[in-house]
Amino acid sequence: MKFILKFNYVFLLLLFLASCSDSDSIDKDEEKPVITINYDGGFPQACEQLKRGETYIFKVLATDNQALASYSLNIHNNFDHHTHDDQDVNCALDDKKDAINPLLVNENYAIEGGPTSYEIEIEVIIPNDVDTGDYHCAYSVTDETGWQARTSVDIKIVE
Repeated sequence: MKFILKFNYVFLLLLFLASCSDSDSIDKDEEKPVITINYDGGFPQACEQLKRGETYIFKVLATDNQALASYSLNIHNNFDHHTHDDQDVNCALDDKKDAINPLLVNENYAIEGGPTSYEIEIEVIIPNDVDTGDYHCAYSVTDETGWQARTSVDIKIVE
């Protein structure tokens, strides 16, 4: 009986050691994707004014060293003058106010096929009855291993 017990311990130890591998042989993704609006065709640019009742094609360029998986667009009001950590340009803001009927866009999309470069294009309709004023337009992109990059700009909705 002791022999069988010892054999089982040795067998489990060998099985454990055999299942270990050299982690250097795995191609690890240690790079975040990159997302930019600042290219020819990127929209909206910082401080852009969008008119109520109009339709726009929002565009950003996303790249990754291995494979892109998904992206999102978030548009929300900035009536309280909050900021995001990646904004490079300070736009002139209207006075602070309470939201009555603000525009809110929160869309998520998959990127099929895992490309390393992808131009995001999203049609956005600005309804006639939304509050005018200051808004943030925020994009995020995620690669297949879960790394995420974000960028945002101030925009303004006008009559």
